[in-house]
Amino acid sequence: MPQTTTISIRVPTALHDCCRGASLLSLEAPDVRTMLEGLEQHYPKLHRSICDETGALRRHINVFVNTASIRDGAGPDTALASGDVVTILTAVSGG
Repeated sequence: MPQTTTISIRVPTALHDCCRGASLLSLEAPDVRTMLEGLEQHYPKLHRSICDETGALRRHINVFVNTASIRDGAGPDTALASGDVVTILTAVSGG
């Protein structure tokens, strides 16, 4: 029997309204791509806020697995392990 990979997802305050007010979500996903597909299924408004119409992460969204940016590794193919914490961050700009 395959082992499930349950991960936690930290959602930034600005996007809490996209997931019924939750700041922390839990999903089963072996990699970031599957996690994004799960978000699309369970939290479509959140998915639309962080991914474009092709399903790719928007440029102003950063995703970290524990403390490592997925952009510095395998991107959406970044593997996840049970207990990992995925953090979604929106870019901050100002002048």
